[in-house]
Amino acid sequence: MKLLKYVACAATLALLNGCSDEAASVSLGLFTTKDIKVVSQQDPLISGVTCHISHIEANLDFADPSDMSISCRQTGPITAQQLQSIDRSKSGEVVFKSSKSILFKSLKVRRIYDAPTRTLLYLSYSTKESTGSHHHALSTVPLYNTEAWQWALSQE
Repeated sequence: MKLLKYVACAATLALLNGCSDEAASVSLGLFTTKDIKVVSQQDPLISGVTCHISHIEANLDFADPSDMSISCRQTGPITAQQLQSIDRSKSGEVVFKSSKSILFKSLKVRRIYDAPTRTLLYLSYSTKESTGSHHHALSTVPLYNTEAWQWALSQE
């Protein structure tokens, strides 16, 4: 089982598009094999944004639960040049993904630019339905007081 876990971890790291570090690991108790993991992910194109994503890791299961949470913040400069390089369509683009099972379930984070509010949206979601729902969470990073603010205003 440990070998399977290491292979799954290596595959997960290979799928990540940004720089990822485990920020925290919290055991859910003595009589469970599940832990809450918190990873820190820097947006690969907007280096001034860091997201923290929490999810359940079930060590002895073939699939981790779909629940997750996300919180993204500005942690450095956000420039007009960076914003010009991103997908600004309504569906945005996947910036992080991680395998959550051997049966094609993934946790994905999609960056979407909301032009009317000049805000970056980071939507985390599971690609497989669980308990009647595709679990998802949302975090926003406003561009106000960033280097990109004037560029965003000029795009109206």
